[in-house]
Amino acid sequence: MSDIEEIRRRRMEQLQQQQAAQQMSQQEIEAQERMRQEMEAQKRQIMMQILTPEARSRLANLRLTRPDYVNQIELQLIQLAQAGRIASKITDEQLKELLRKLGASQKKEIKIVRK
Repeated sequence: MSDIEEIRRRRMEQLQQQQAAQQMSQQEIEAQERMRQEMEAQKRQIMMQILTPEARSRLANLRLTRPDYVNQIELQLIQLAQAGRIASKITDEQLKELLRKLGASQKKEIKIVRK
């Protein structure tokens, strides 16, 4: 009987250790999620300061189709604002021009060669 009790005790210890590890990983995941939400809130706050409502609306619409592209643009705008290169709020027209310039430089050229 003592062997069985010893096996049960060891198994119980293993389960307790696994449960403790899962709780720690869950806490880490929650901490990362809080950090991500804080960063998103800061980004939204900065975008409200540097963009007019029309420009923010345009970015929100564009985010529906190309979220990675919008994130890249937002990061560039934030960097410009932090560097002090944005004097006033960016209007919708200025944003459209910026999107045109960035879009033209990122377009992939497709060549079709017929043989």
